[in-house]
Amino acid sequence: MPRDGAQAAPPPERGEMDEVVEADPDTEAEDQEERWARLLPELLSDVVRRVEASGGERWPARKDVVSCACVCRRWRDAAVSVVRPPAESGKITFPSSLKQPGPRERPMQCFIKRNKNNSTFYLYLGFTSSPVDKGKFLMAARRFRRGPHTEYIISLDAEDLSQGSNAYMGKLRSDFWGTNFKIYDSKPPYDGAKASSSRSSRRFGSRRISPQVSAGNYEVGQVSYKYNLLKSRGPRRMYCTLECPSAQETWENSLKTKFRRPLGPTTLRNKAPRWHEHLQCWCLNFHGRVTVASVKNFQLVAAADPSEPTTNVDDETVLLQFGKVDSDMFTMDYRQPLSAFQAFAISLSSFGTKLACE
Repeated sequence: MPRDGAQAAPPPERGEMDEVVEADPDTEAEDQEERWARLLPELLSDVVRRVEASGGERWPARKDVVSCACVCRRWRDAAVSVVRPPAESGKITFPSSLKQPGPRERPMQCFIKRNKNNSTFYLYLGFTSSPVDKGKFLMAARRFRRGPHTEYIISLDAEDLSQGSNAYMGKLRSDFWGTNFKIYDSKPPYDGAKASSSRSSRRFGSRRISPQVSAGNYEVGQVSYKYNLLKSRGPRRMYCTLECPSAQETWENSLKTKFRRPLGPTTLRNKAPRWHEHLQCWCLNFHGRVTVASVKNFQLVAAADPSEPTTNVDDETVLLQFGKVDSDMFTMDYRQPLSAFQAFAISLSSFGTKLACE
């Protein structure tokens, strides 16, 4: 009851009450998403095509295409149907494309920056061939010493380089001598693939944030350097055996299909350098992409399958080349059948100390 002489405030009218009640932001967001999702599939595809055509061919403008795929599921499906895989378009768009084979006709030009202070390596997609090119960040890796082994943890997040992260892509693991490496993928390469039962996998698997992200490490390749115990004169030799993704898979199938069939291993070897009498050194033609002599520099070409030695292979086309251009800057160019993830892992193997190699 109001005091004597005081008047009680009248109750608000219906219109005033409606203004007092605030709208639920979650409901508004759901309505907004549903409104975008109701667009016709043909219209959605046309919108994505227009976005890609209006300056979205290259980064950083290509982030607009990624933004379209992030609106909702239907927009994502529309973007998948429009955007072509790297093997066809020569472009890296989504994180999934980092594990897709590169183009066949021309290499995908990237570069790696090394930070010696924290043993971290950063992979960038090059926009130009200029050494001052800032590039588009793709992946990062950090070197860890685990007992007699060395591991390089590869992640999409440059700040979170651990196997417990949702950004975890895979890892490279060396033996004690630093001459044999195994490449592990965070996702199974094909149906029926078994995850590694290493101690590090069991240790970090439980820390993953999302249970939908695979916590396993699946072996997808090996890199080996020729033992050179006698310190004989000449460059070290390099061999790789990889489970490469199929170039025939469409972009849509690669995102929607959880498993693939095994395709058999792909074997690579380093292209043998030639001795230059005038310079008195071993030389390879990097076509201007490598400017500093280093034992880390290499070029990989296809090698014949040991089980089928009579098979003809193209041993002239360079599938991966890696080399030094500055004290902590290296170029990395790859093409089909390798993916960016595989090329990065192979390149990381060149940084380690090799006790049994010259």
